Amino acid sequence: MGPNAYQPSDAGREYVRRARELAPRIAAAGVEIDANRTLPAPIVDALHEAGLFRLLLPRSLGGAELEPLAFMSVMEEVAKADASTAWCLGQTNGCSMSAAYLEPGVAQEIFGDPRGVLAWGPGPGARAVAVEGGFRVSGTWSFASGGHLATWLGGYCPIVDADGAPRRTTDGRPAGRTMLFPAASVKLTDIWHVMGLRGTASDAYTAHDLFVPARYALRRDDASARTAVGPLYCFPINNLFMSGFSGVALGIARAMLDALIALAQDKKPRGFARPLRESAVAQSEVARCEARLSAARAFLVSSIGDVWAEVVRTGQLELDQRMRIRLASTYAIQEAKAAADVVYHTAGSTAIFGANPFERRFRDINTVTQQLQGRYTHFETVGQFLLGLEADISFL
Repeated sequence: MGPNAYQPSDAGREYVRRARELAPRIAAAGVEIDANRTLPAPIVDALHEAGLFRLLLPRSLGGAELEPLAFMSVMEEVAKADASTAWCLGQTNGCSMSAAYLEPGVAQEIFGDPRGVLAWGPGPGARAVAVEGGFRVSGTWSFASGGHLATWLGGYCPIVDADGAPRRTTDGRPAGRTMLFPAASVKLTDIWHVMGLRGTASDAYTAHDLFVPARYALRRDDASARTAVGPLYCFPINNLFMSGFSGVALGIARAMLDALIALAQDKKPRGFARPLRESAVAQSEVARCEARLSAARAFLVSSIGDVWAEVVRTGQLELDQRMRIRLASTYAIQEAKAAADVVYHTAGSTAIFGANPFERRFRDINTVTQQLQGRYTHFETVGQFLLGLEADISFL
């Protein structure tokens, strides 16, 4: 790392400490979280008490306003204990970045309550009809991780006029906003019957002709609408999703590798006279997995840290820096998944039983890679940029 390299803040170290302190309680609830497909109330209470839902909120709203690398590290520590818990925190904390783009009074209404939580998910087909004072919103959104813990929900909508004609921005693109509304104004529908990350309860919710006042129509990542100052809010919201969810993937894989090392001390595979640790294959695979995870994490840490240091110095985030975070985060997710695959197979039949620390994590990591942040197509985007071609920056 260069001369302007990131140094963790006192606040960053403190929140990582809190996450580690909570980890045994979260891990003990892991089977329950997976079976019931939700976070138990005592765990949610503990997360609130530790301030882990408010990591990216402005300090003016009682948030920690953590730097991205500290946020990633907290997600990593929680994910070692339970991936669903970490994923809910990653999603809701990323959504809380919206406070930086809201009128102070609106931000206070949504996040002023110490237990105020915002969640959202994608909703193809949603739309907002412009009316006097705001919008009439209709649509169904899904993948709302942490939605059952939220006091407010959001949903992106293209904007249309009363006659149905789509509105356009000054550069000709479709105009749209992320509409924010109280969670109590809609009903969540149980659709989350999935392989992994079961405890996120990433269900769907529907609005029918719901009136949303204009001041609750979020101009997400619009610098002209930004009300919060500070280097954190130079980063698009998606950059924090990248950082957080890559930390989740690394945490899952690290916990699996640690569990394999512990297992190998005594397990004697069928037909093998000595412990697994004396197998040349197991020895090689453990070493390769350690190198894989350490290298991916080092690239991620250096990328996020170096970019943060430059943003602190200049007050600006450039496109090449956003591309670097995209590359490092996608690479970390994919390398974590590759290491987890090897660990799972090296653990043998032990890994298939739900009572052991492999099967649930294997399902979780394979669900992480199916989400937006783990897409292989992100490598194509970065490659286009590096080769001087026009790249799709939609998910930067």
